[in-house]
Amino acid sequence: MKNNKHIHLVVLAFLGLGIFISCKKSTATPDVTTPTTTTTTPTVAATRDELTKDSIFLYSKELYYWYNSLPTYTAFNPRSYSSNETELYALTQFSNDPTTGKPYEYVSGYAEPKYSFFDYVTTASKTSALKADINGTANDYGFSVMYNNTTDLRVKYVYPGSSAAQQGLTRGCKITAVNGRTDLTYNSSNVTYLNNAIFGTNASVTLTFVDLSNTTKSATITNATYTVKPILFTGVYTAGTKKVGYIVFNSFTNNATADLNTAFASFASQGVTELIVDLRYNGGGYVSTATQIINLAAPSAQTGNTMFTYYYNDYLQNITSAQRKTSVLINQPLLDNDGKLQTFTSGVNGKFATYADLNYQSTSSDNIEKFSKSGSLNLGRIYFIVGSGTASASELTINSLKPVMDVKLIGTTTYGKPVGFFPIRIDKLDMYIPEFETKNQSGVGGYYAGMTVDKSSSEDLTKAWGDESETLLGYALLYARTGTFVASTSKTASLNATSTVMPAKLSSAEIKSVELSLDQNSFKGMVKMPAKKF
Repeated sequence: MKNNKHIHLVVLAFLGLGIFISCKKSTATPDVTTPTTTTTTPTVAATRDELTKDSIFLYSKELYYWYNSLPTYTAFNPRSYSSNETELYALTQFSNDPTTGKPYEYVSGYAEPKYSFFDYVTTASKTSALKADINGTANDYGFSVMYNNTTDLRVKYVYPGSSAAQQGLTRGCKITAVNGRTDLTYNSSNVTYLNNAIFGTNASVTLTFVDLSNTTKSATITNATYTVKPILFTGVYTAGTKKVGYIVFNSFTNNATADLNTAFASFASQGVTELIVDLRYNGGGYVSTATQIINLAAPSAQTGNTMFTYYYNDYLQNITSAQRKTSVLINQPLLDNDGKLQTFTSGVNGKFATYADLNYQSTSSDNIEKFSKSGSLNLGRIYFIVGSGTASASELTINSLKPVMDVKLIGTTTYGKPVGFFPIRIDKLDMYIPEFETKNQSGVGGYYAGMTVDKSSSEDLTKAWGDESETLLGYALLYARTGTFVASTSKTASLNATSTVMPAKLSSAEIKSVELSLDQNSFKGMVKMPAKKF
């Protein structure tokens, strides 16, 4: 099944420099000698790029969740591809979702996989695909935009401390000019222009905008480094006799632990019994942060019960001792919490612990996450505000809580990413491909088409965070008060945009397409860092 000749060739060339214990750019790669196999093979002439392409294929052939749909090395011929990216895209288009007849990683109109990507960790000329913002720091303008309708371009969010925030930009501001261009009407040309201006390599962007007090302003926003604080807003509302908490959480970063604990403790101290978690733009991040939020929100009675389970492909679940010794995973060191090699002479490598030493069976305790209630917040119901950008760790959070408490979803169908990954270091890049799927305690997963909502509604980008008349927040508060999403005639105007005459809204397909272009800072992924003490 495995082509050992090619595995040995690639290993002898450059594999096994280890991977980061986290995805932080600042974490040093351990100083280790390139591992070699116990079997000697003749040296074969090949360029460094060719060996990288070989490794991309060989790791996918073992790790990819749908590995069994991939052709042989000879049939695929990885060295024939013009770039790593074209090879990766080709690899991801063999595995079809039977419910759609399309590949799991197919995205209409895009020659990029839905889930897989590379993170070029040592090549300055490449743009890093693993967005720095999930690691607690970012270097960009600090904001994103979206069309509220075909002629109305709005700021959808701003990170505190960023250059955009310092220049007075807030959610809801209407953008009327970008670098002097005033015709920003929705069309493909303008979307491309905005993408280049806001998410390109320019050192700055000049905006003219109208703020929420209807004051016209101009500002030059520069690329700058700032600490990402993913909690964009918190508030508590009175809905009838209930106290309802509201938190806007924009990314599952690895620096949110203290702030999340503080926010949930504040909700508890104010008597909150129902909670609205706004994940409409949250594309995911670290599984560890997702489990923290789940445990803060879950009922205490669930402690010790299964939260969710990781499922790897059947090759990894049934890998034999002999296969472990020839596995390409032998070249991926499993580091300790300090980023150091773990001596493990009885392991398959014979020197230090590697990914080939891990237990990939779904029945292993290593792959079953348990509830462990934290904090004192006692919730009767939780609402999630979601959209087409709600993905991965966000969906994991929702799916894990669905079997154990009353969960309501408001907005539009989510992105659909029930699979996750850990990084595989190949020379100058980290490869991220779907390596596992998660399922909740009821065995439910597989939401590749996204999670459907209990109340379908578009958002209103003209409102600030926390404004009770903002459509999606309004529906959550309505349900908290009345137990239904059906508003009386007198309430309807405050729950949707019909109170203002507006041009046509974008279709759901157009919104998805624009979000892919105009939210370049949003990471869509579920990152698990393999950890086991040997």
